[in-house]
Amino acid sequence: MFERFTKAARAVVKGAVEHAERGGAAVVTEEHLLLALLDREGTRAADALRALCPPDRRPSLLAALAEARRRAGLSRADTEALADLGIDVGAVVARVEEAHGAGALAGDRKDAGWWSGRRSFSREAKAVLEKSLRVALARKDREIGDEHLLLALTATGGVVAEALADHGVTYTAVEDAVSSPAV
Repeated sequence: MFERFTKAARAVVKGAVEHAERGGAAVVTEEHLLLALLDREGTRAADALRALCPPDRRPSLLAALAEARRRAGLSRADTEALADLGIDVGAVVARVEEAHGAGALAGDRKDAGWWSGRRSFSREAKAVLEKSLRVALARKDREIGDEHLLLALTATGGVVAEALADHGVTYTAVEDAVSSPAV
């Protein structure tokens, strides 16, 4: 599949690995893919992100991702479902952090090791990469570009897609932005 990735898409994957390394994460996640996309300039995905979520709104996007990480990666839908069962996720997070420190549920433990020198990709990140291929095929594109990665991030659901949607970056909006001649 990676032979179909454009130079820009490969740069996003490499950038995601670098974000994971800098953060001390044991695996590359879909959040790392988004962070790498946010780093890019002059590509279809970068232009779409700049149009839909201008730089002045990015701190809010990053804060939403950090808050979800703090909740152990639970989306609002997950949190609401647990609330329906009588479980207050906010209270659980507060008690765990009281006992173990801030960010205890974030899952980005610096002491977590891996078996080889290469970081693996989380199941969700792999799903984004696979979805990018399906998106490219559905659009009848021969290569997988960074715009397909962005579209896949918005389509796979979960915390990253939720945070993007909250900031106006939905599948439809991205599709319109990357399809318009101005981008």
